[in-house]
Amino acid sequence: MDWYIWVCGVLAPFFISMILVFCVHPYIVRIAKERGLVDNPDARKLQKQPVPVLGGLAVFFGVVVGLGVTSMFFNSYVLFTSVVALTVMMYIGVLDDLMGLSPVLRIILEIAFIGFVAWMDQVNINDFHGAFGVGMLPVYLSAPLCAITGVGIINAINMIDGVDGLASTVTVVTAGFFLIASVLTGGGIETICGAAVGGLLGFLLFNCYPAKIFMGDTGSLALGGFVAGAAYMMEMPLFILIIGLIYLAEVLSVMIQVSYFKATHGKRIFRMAPIHHHFELGGWSETKVVAVFSIVTAV
Repeated sequence: MDWYIWVCGVLAPFFISMILVFCVHPYIVRIAKERGLVDNPDARKLQKQPVPVLGGLAVFFGVVVGLGVTSMFFNSYVLFTSVVALTVMMYIGVLDDLMGLSPVLRIILEIAFIGFVAWMDQVNINDFHGAFGVGMLPVYLSAPLCAITGVGIINAINMIDGVDGLASTVTVVTAGFFLIASVLTGGGIETICGAAVGGLLGFLLFNCYPAKIFMGDTGSLALGGFVAGAAYMMEMPLFILIIGLIYLAEVLSVMIQVSYFKATHGKRIFRMAPIHHHFELGGWSETKVVAVFSIVTAV
């Protein structure tokens, strides 16, 4: 790869995004506290003090500005699609943080988002030639499977946002994979991946244990949109089931727990779901959960 591609397409958005997230963080914390947007501890959560949310706005701001500065050097359509996808999911997250969307409405909006990204990228479901040969499946099987995968990713990142550093660490490894894959295959999304990695690392400075801020639905849904959109743009929507094994485990643990609880009238398989809480109640510290889950993702 030519040196200017690395400088303009990866390093520039990486550092711009990281620095901006670092700089705007104090203002986001102040806004969240003034509006009462905090993650209060309750029976389902293990942190002892309220933590401000809305940190996803800082990540969103850093990524979009980083993309804007470097967009002149690269495929503007891909970057436009990326920004639109991030903005749509960020807006849904803001509505959820401020108004509290119903679960059904949120799922409907997320499915609509997946269809929107597929349309924006002019994706034909039969063109997916990545993992599991999804392009060989009938459309009535492959299309719902891809939609379920995308919605699962979005909600999985939302689930793991409540543990200090977990969502940002796992997702930065995932974004790093897409960055490398795009560089090696000419996927065209290395710019947004570089910006996402930089923004997440900048956010991680304040989100690591003990967390000073969480992403909130604003950030977790936007990041879910980024991961799902990247998988679509790279034509590997089901490959995320391997890359995002932690996301899959989180979603499946909730589904298994709820189904077993209802079937057995009150019995549980896990101490608590999602599964990261199961390990915490088993004696793992938050830092150990983050370390193990991140290593699993990297492997």
